[in-house]
This record gives sequence, C-alpha cells and structure tokens, in this order.
Amino acid sequence: MSRPLDDRAVVFTLAFTGLVTAFMMTLLVPLVPELPDILRVSAEDSQWAVTVTLLTAAVATPIFGRLGDLYGKRRMVLIVLSFVLLGSLIAFFSHELAPLIVGRALQGTGLAVIPLGVSILRDVLHRDRVGPAIALVSATLGIGGAIGLPLAAVISQFLDWHILFAVSGVLALAGFALVWRFIPVSTLRAEGTFDALGAVGLGIGLASLLLGISKGSGWGWGSPATLGTLIGGVVVLVLWVLFELRSRSPLIDIRVAARPTVLLTNLASITVGFTYFASTVVLPQLLEASTATGVGLGQSMLVSSLCLMPSGLVMWAMSPVAARLIAARGARTSLLLGITIIAVSYLLAVFLMSEVWHAVLIATLVGFGVGFAYSSMPTLIMGAVPSTETAASNGLNSVMRTLGSSIASAVFGVVLASQLVSAAGETTPSASAFQVSFAVSAVAAVIGVVFTVFIPKHHRPYRSASLPDADDRG
Repeated sequence: MSRPLDDRAVVFTLAFTGLVTAFMMTLLVPLVPELPDILRVSAEDSQWAVTVTLLTAAVATPIFGRLGDLYGKRRMVLIVLSFVLLGSLIAFFSHELAPLIVGRALQGTGLAVIPLGVSILRDVLHRDRVGPAIALVSATLGIGGAIGLPLAAVISQFLDWHILFAVSGVLALAGFALVWRFIPVSTLRAEGTFDALGAVGLGIGLASLLLGISKGSGWGWGSPATLGTLIGGVVVLVLWVLFELRSRSPLIDIRVAARPTVLLTNLASITVGFTYFASTVVLPQLLEASTATGVGLGQSMLVSSLCLMPSGLVMWAMSPVAARLIAARGARTSLLLGITIIAVSYLLAVFLMSEVWHAVLIATLVGFGVGFAYSSMPTLIMGAVPSTETAASNGLNSVMRTLGSSIASAVFGVVLASQLVSAAGETTPSASAFQVSFAVSAVAAVIGVVFTVFIPKHHRPYRSASLPDADDRG
C-alpha cells in the first residue's frame, strides 16, 4: 500500500500523462486550414495528418489495454509515451506530408494512456482514494483538448508550426520521467497469451470502419471507396467477434463486453463522444464564421479557442464532485445526470447562437455534462469486469467514444456543408445548419439517456472472465 504522498504523486503523474496525450489529439486542429499551403498538397490529402491520429488511437487503445493486463500497465504506458516522443521527433523534422503522417500516427497511440492510467489507479490506490482519482484522470481527455487548443492556436499563429511538436515532445518526455519515477509496478496480471491475430482483425475492422465514416463526405457516400471500407469493416468486425468467441485467450472477451452494464455503458459512450465532438467543432465554426452573412460571430482562431477553454476547466472542477456523487448514488446516476445536462445544453443552443457569450455558455454547460459522464464510465465498466481485464475493457470504452466522435464528424460535415449562405463575398453555414447540428446533438444525448436508464442498478459479481459467481444468483 502506498503512502498518501505517493498516492498524490501517482494521481498527478497519471493525470499529467492523460492531459499530454489528450493534447496530441487537438495539436493540429488550429493549423488545419493552413496545412495545404504549408505542405504543398491538396486540402483532402492534408486531412490525413488529422485522420491518421484518430485511426491509430482507436486501434492502439484496446490492443495496449490487453497488453497491459497481460504484461504490466506501467510498462505499456512507458512504451506508449515512447511512441509519442518518437512521433513528435519525426513530425518536428518533417517538411512533407508523408513523414508528418507517420509522426501523427505514432502520436495517436498516446490515447491508450488514459484507460491504462485508470486501470493502474484501481491496482495501486486504496479504494477510498480510487473514485476521485479515476474521475480526474478520466476527465483529462476533455480537459487536455480544451486547454491544449488555445495553446496550439497561439503557437500556430505566432511561431513556426514545428514548435508544436517540440512542445509535445518535451511533454511526452516529462510524462515518461514521471511514470518511471512514481508509478509502481503492479503484480496483477491476466492469464493467457496475447491474441495477435485478434489484434490484426480488430485493427483492420476498426480502421476500415472509421476511415469510411471520416472520409465519406470527401469520397462521396455512394462511392466504391466509401462503401467498400464501410462494408469491409463491418464484415471484418463480425468475423472478428466470431473468432474472439472461440479463442481461449481473446483480445477482448466478447462475453464480458456483452454484459448489460458493459454493453449499455459503451453504447452511451458513443453518444457522449458524439455530443462532445459537436462542442469542439460546431461551436468554433460558429464563432469563427464571418459576420457578413449575419450568422457567424467573426472571432479569430485564438479567441474561439479561448471561448472553449471554460469547458475543460469545469471538467477539472467537476471531477471531485462527480466522485462524491458516484460514491453516494452510484456511477449510473452520475452518467445519467451528465448526459441529461448535455441534452439540455444543446436544446438551449438551438435558440442561443447569436452572441459570443452564448457559445461560451453552451461549451461550459456541455463541459459540466461531459465531466460527470467521463468520470462515471470507467467505474461502471470496472465494476462489471474481472480485475484482470480492466485495461482492455476501458480501452474498448475509449474506442466507443472515438467511434461517436467519428460519426459526429461525418454527420456535421454533411449538415454544415449542405446548407450555406453567402454575402459580401463570404460563405458560411446557414443559421438553420447550425440549429440542425445542435438539435441532432440533443437527440443523440437523449438516446444516451435511454441507454443509461436501462443500465442495471445491481449486477452479479464475476469470478472469472465469463462465469457468474454461482453463490450469488437470483
């Protein structure tokens, strides 16, 4: 058992690494409009520098989760941070698209740190301290993005863009040093071997599915490329599920993932990922759109990023509140409250979109909701799976959030591009396009509320990955 001072060091270290890896996901967002000119490529090709990070994050997270359960979570965190550091170095020295894509792909693996960190907390902290720590580390995904976005905007606007990767490299190195110094080695290990074939199948299936969703607007939803990747991804994932059900040491135990608590939490996670993405993409477009059309708010990239910062700050502030609510009422209540707040926020957004403070208010309210939701999901998952499968199961939950964000990217891309208005040589999405986007987000949140309502309030404990405890039936 670690001393209180050591506990604080563990929580700080894992929260810091979570912030660092979340920052990687938004690192290039302020630079996206300028990438085609910087790299001398088409706008569609330049998007790969952003898309590849999403793809590798989705694929790497469950794989490193399983490796962590088998061979040590601390070891996997160090390996992932090494990949992030290497990716930062490659991107720092890149002047063309190909090496930048390689660097960004390596940086995308960093998202695996957050579910690994949550699982480490369960292994090494006293159970009285686990709840608040998990709430804080879980919220870093939103906090890091919201705080990192204005930092990236400042660097992109006033300094050479390579400095972005110098900063990310220094942060990754600092995280590596902290993990090496303060995170103890857990002796808790899962039995079995690594399912390499299952990892390949999951990687191909997820990458194909997410690629089709994220590129559908550009390729055309009826194009052979889009249909081929989407249908191919679904077929591969179906075959993968059948393979995993027959495997003695599966990458992800499908029977565990199919338990009502785990399944419904993951489905709700898709809606949370969807709705959180709306606040980080739709709101900035509204803020930065020209006022000439009577729709946009005419703010700079930097001001737009600063308007979203309160969202991340309230996630940080709400993490201890969420932990107390989870301890008193259960994680299901916290998740239900969080998604309900998100739904109400977007209903308000349909009518409040004409002033800068409206956007700040909506982003902040969404931050409240996401803070409660993110804090509760790992607790729900870990309460329904064996202790030897926490990292893999949390990794799958992270994939569900990523899937929700990918679906949102495709949906909002279509909505905002299909309804345009022009004036004085400026073209922006119309007011109705923004209103439809907010309304769709509210509907997605309501669907998440429905999933959460059906999460069982109580479930039977499990002795192993697939067998309920025979002494606790009924």
